[in-house]
Amino acid sequence: MAGPIEQFEIKPLVPFEIGGLDVGFTNSSAYMVVTVVLASAFLLLATGRRGLVPGRWQAAAEMVYEFVATTLRANAGEQGMRFFPLVFSLFLFILVANLVGMFPYAFTVTSHLIVTFALAMLVFTTVTLYGLFRHGAGFLKLFVPDGVPLILTPIIVPIEVISYLSRPVSHSVRLFAVMLAGHITLKVFAGFVVSMSDLGTLGLVGAVLPLAMTVALTALELLMALIQAYVFTMLTCMYLNDALHPGH
Repeated sequence: MAGPIEQFEIKPLVPFEIGGLDVGFTNSSAYMVVTVVLASAFLLLATGRRGLVPGRWQAAAEMVYEFVATTLRANAGEQGMRFFPLVFSLFLFILVANLVGMFPYAFTVTSHLIVTFALAMLVFTTVTLYGLFRHGAGFLKLFVPDGVPLILTPIIVPIEVISYLSRPVSHSVRLFAVMLAGHITLKVFAGFVVSMSDLGTLGLVGAVLPLAMTVALTALELLMALIQAYVFTMLTCMYLNDALHPGH
């Protein structure tokens, strides 16, 4: 039996180096491509035959569209809809990547911190650049909450700056940690089932409990795949709201 950590090992599929820098195509890269292809195929299939009365695929796509649009409007207002393509792409990519990782022997790209951190930095950079471009120095109001007494400003401002700079860390670690821990736990209980089954009749009876836990954890992981995609998206919308309305 492979250890519970081996499922996260990055393996080169097409080794390639430039100036001593490894830029080869890995299993992580392959599953990112698979994620994009599956997400794109879903949207193309859903919108290929658009009708006034939607079919199953079109109804599913419209449901995802409305879900993300409602989340964006609720957290960033109507002006936030200008960022809808970014937010929708992030949600669909994370959701599909999480679901793909649930298949046996598949690779979960969102269980790697470098991937989730790259997505979080994309959001952080977008918020910062857009906020400065639109509001200029007025974007700095973000670090001085409304109603704060002037005498407390030297204390509040450093706290707000540190909080702002730590956003990519908290934004990325939440998704990474949940997916990592969930898959490790699932692999451990599945390993118990196989190990106990080798002990004969008594082992088969004892394997019922870890098997039940494996089934329950699988259902929980499917739920977390959706929840974590939603949480990442919701936080993205909240951060975008700061870029649109830094004084609030």
